[in-house]
Amino acid sequence: MSLEIKSIQIKAKRETFGHVERRIGKGKIASRYEEATYDLQPTVNFHYLPTYNPKYELYDERKTAIKMSDWYKILDPRQFHYSSYVAARAKQQESTTQNFAYIDKKNLVDHIPVSLKEEFFTHILPLRHYEWGANMNNLQLVSEGYGSSFTAAAMFQAEDKIGTAQLLTKIALLFSENEVEVLDIARNNWLNDPSWQGLRKLTEDSFVIEDWFELHMLQNVIADGFIYELFFTHYEKELIKQPDAGTYLMLTGFFSDWFEETTKWIDATIKIVSEESAENKTILENWAATYIEEAQNAVLPLANNLFPEPEKVVDEIKATLTDRLKKNGLTL
Repeated sequence: MSLEIKSIQIKAKRETFGHVERRIGKGKIASRYEEATYDLQPTVNFHYLPTYNPKYELYDERKTAIKMSDWYKILDPRQFHYSSYVAARAKQQESTTQNFAYIDKKNLVDHIPVSLKEEFFTHILPLRHYEWGANMNNLQLVSEGYGSSFTAAAMFQAEDKIGTAQLLTKIALLFSENEVEVLDIARNNWLNDPSWQGLRKLTEDSFVIEDWFELHMLQNVIADGFIYELFFTHYEKELIKQPDAGTYLMLTGFFSDWFEETTKWIDATIKIVSEESAENKTILENWAATYIEEAQNAVLPLANNLFPEPEKVVDEIKATLTDRLKKNGLTL
C-alpha cells in the first residue's frame, strides 16, 4: 500500500489585524513591530478621571504642549517590541558577562592601577543614582505619555536605565572585591560632594516637570547627551592613552554602545515632532536652550574632576549635542 501526501497552500483571508491594515494598506504583510505598536493605547470608554490629576483623562493628548496630528508618527527606528528588545539586550548581556568572566579568570583586575579604581569609586560610581533618576523619569513618560509607539520605547529606556545602574554597581563590586562600603561612599558623594550637587539638583528638579515631552527633552536628549559623552566618550578617550586601562574599558564598553543605539530613537522623536509644525519646533528650541545651559553648568564640576581642561571638554560636548539637534530640525 502506498501513501501519497500532498501539500496545499491556504491563503490567509487577510495578512494582519484590521487596525494595522488601515494604517499600512490592505493586503500588505505587517511586521512584528507594527503589530505590537500601532493603536494599542485605549482612547475611549474611560470610567473616571484619575483622582491624582482630574484635569485630564487617563490617556490625554493635552498633557504636553506638543501637538501631533497622529502620535503614531513617532516610531522607533530600532523597531523594538518586547521580543526584539529582549533578544538585543540578551546578546549584549552575554558579551558583557563573557568580559567579566575573562577578567576574573585571568585576574586582570589586579593589574588595574589603584588610582584608576579610586577615580571610578569617587568620580563615576555616583552615576548609579543619576541612572536611577533616569529610570524614574522614563517611567513617568510611560505613565503620562501618549501613543504606544512612544511609551513602549520609553519603557525599554526605563529598563535600560536600571540595567546601567546595576552594571556600574557590578563593576564597583569587582574592583572592591565585593566590599559594599564603596556603594555607601558613592551615595554620600552623590548627596554631599559639591561637585555632584549640580547634577543631583538637575535630576531632582526633573521629578516635578509636568509636561512629559519636556521631561523627555531634558532627560533623554540633553542630560544623557552630556553625561554619556562626558564619562563614556571623552573620559575613555583619555584612558586609552594609559597602558593599564584596557581592562577597565572592557567593562564599560556597554555604555557607549547603548548610547549610540538609543540615540537613533531619541533623535527620531525630535526630528518627527519638530517637522510636525512650527509651533512644535519653537517649543522644542526653547526647552533645548534652557536645559542645555542647565546641564552644561551641572556637568562642569564633574569634568573638573577628570580633565585638565574641563571647560574645553564641556564645550565640545555642547557642540556635539547642538549639532545633533540641528540635524534633527532645531535652530539653536
